[in-house]
Amino acid sequence: MRPGTIAPVIDTADPVPFEATDLARAALVEQVGQDVVGEHLGATPEDQGVVTHRFGCLQRGYRGWIWAVTVAHAAGQEQATVDEVVMLPGDEAIVAPTWVPYRDRIKPGDLSPGDLLPADEDDPRLVPTWLDGERPDPVAQAVLDEVGLGRSRVLSLEGRDLAANRWYAGEQGPDVPLAQSAPGRCGGCGFLVRLAGPMATMFGVCANEYANDDARVVALDHGCGAHSEAQLRKKQLPPPLPDPVFDTVRRDDLEQF
Repeated sequence: MRPGTIAPVIDTADPVPFEATDLARAALVEQVGQDVVGEHLGATPEDQGVVTHRFGCLQRGYRGWIWAVTVAHAAGQEQATVDEVVMLPGDEAIVAPTWVPYRDRIKPGDLSPGDLLPADEDDPRLVPTWLDGERPDPVAQAVLDEVGLGRSRVLSLEGRDLAANRWYAGEQGPDVPLAQSAPGRCGGCGFLVRLAGPMATMFGVCANEYANDDARVVALDHGCGAHSEAQLRKKQLPPPLPDPVFDTVRRDDLEQF
């Protein structure tokens, strides 16, 4: 029912369809057999003079399902008639999960070598290059045109926002335990490679081969223990060794060496 519409008032005063339990059971037994029909579970009004009777389902493999028999009583008729007999899942029925389109089931990291994941023509993350205004300098553009290179689409504003939010909230953001316990932030690390373009104010690429995020995009306020300016505290330093002592009083016994 559409929002704002008024639900129709169903007249439940007509007792004929509610009392048609035997008629509904007989129609059900005729269709599926006596052995799989359980007790009467109740009746639900559907419309004017239309009622659905529910029966327990004893069919093997269909635990929690119910039989539903819909009967109707037309004005001026003495008896109700059977409209349909169906099996419906109950509250405890085992049913297949809701269908999810293949494209919506793909998660990051699912692609294997040889797999293709084409972007939709109307992908909101992308816009034609001429709409974005991302143009190289004239010299570079001439070279691109000559060899046939260039991108037909680039990230849209929505695509950039989605990427920025995803990166910032991920493992390379500022809120992970690794960053919280870091001695410094990536923005002040000598191993950070700056990005160009609209992402440059928030992200860079880690170039420290010993860091967990090497070759990954990191937020400027991310951090780790491999910061270029990280220093060991005094209590973390190895204990100092005493200066060597030369014994000039006794002679060395060379045979012991």
